[in-house]
Amino acid sequence: MEYNFNNNKISELRKGAKLSQRQLAKELGTSQANLSRWEQGIIEPSIIECWKIADYFNVSIDILCGRKEY
Repeated sequence: MEYNFNNNKISELRKGAKLSQRQLAKELGTSQANLSRWEQGIIEPSIIECWKIADYFNVSIDILCGRKEY
């Protein structure tokens, strides 16, 4: 099974909630620059950061990672 973090999902969730990168970054306790890098796929958030994102949007980490198989 292959695991790939789905960077576009963060952007999709953020835009769906009508949040700017700056607003979401503040809510997650990170910088806007960091959030931008996650969305661009330059870096991936840590597992702790993934939990924060998933909790904020009330989705599973599987959704963020694009995992479809178990």
